Amino acid sequence: QVQLVESGGGFVQPGGSLRLSCAASRNIFNIYSMAWYRQAPGKQRELVAIITPGDNKNYADSVKGRFTISRSRDNAKNTVDLQMNDLKPEDTAVYYCNGGGPSAWWGQGTQVTVSS
Repeated sequence: QVQLVESGGGFVQPGGSLRLSCAASRNIFNIYSMAWYRQAPGKQRELVAIITPGDNKNYADSVKGRFTISRSRDNAKNTVDLQMNDLKPEDTAVYYCNGGGPSAWWGQGTQVTVSS
């Protein structure tokens, strides 16, 4: 079993930045892809960004050029981060960390609110 814990959410004005972090209870990053999803009120959960064990990265079209997914190179830290820049009101959602695909491990979610 793997526990994932997100942190770093909060309230920010449009154009601002936030950095989300996901800490895993053990190092799975060399075996499984890690991803960030989000779910806005009344909408389905959607994939935001994903990073593979080979360090390949993919992003939703809506966040390309603004969001960056990365993972710690320190094996003792076991974290995967999402740097979010130039945030827009439509980025408001609960953001979830996922490991190993949608049927595997999920964090509890962290709220991101973008509003003036």
